[in-house]
Amino acid sequence: MEPATMKTLAAALAIGLGALGPGLGIGFIGAKATEAAGRNPEATGKIQTLFILALAFAEAIAIYALVVALIIKFL
Repeated sequence: MEPATMKTLAAALAIGLGALGPGLGIGFIGAKATEAAGRNPEATGKIQTLFILALAFAEAIAIYALVVALIIKFL
């Protein structure tokens, strides 16, 4: 294989696998937050705060994967 093809494949794998984990995590977080709010409606504000915080941490991992993929692609 050509080196340019390998770089493109590595970048694709970096963002593809790097986005898979956060995607699953955000889905699990959303499902559990909705379930918790349904069981205890009085705690919806606290659950929503924790949901948004966990969502931000999961998204940060996807952004790191994107940065790594861009570094692989353009360097």
